[in-house]
Amino acid sequence: MYVLANEPSVALYRLQEHVRRSLPELAQHKSDMQSWEEQSQGAIYTVEYACSAIKNMTDSSVYFKSIDSLLKHAIAMKDQLNAAQGRSAVAPQAKNPPASS
Repeated sequence: MYVLANEPSVALYRLQEHVRRSLPELAQHKSDMQSWEEQSQGAIYTVEYACSAIKNMTDSSVYFKSIDSLLKHAIAMKDQLNAAQGRSAVAPQAKNPPASS
């Protein structure tokens, strides 16, 4: 009985039996891991893209400051033009002396 239980063909049968039982579960785990890897790669890409966008926004602050100063300058120039037009509209009336009778 001991010799028959330890015969190589019986050992191979036991290995085959073990593989047949555990292989579907291992294949399912492999499939799950591949799916999780794809999801994590997508998430990593999304995070890297967001970080890149934020870095570009912080780098563009110089341009926004320049735009802000140009807009303030343009508003000041417009105010000066409006004030000059207001004075030129009032000035010709003051230059004409009233008619004396």
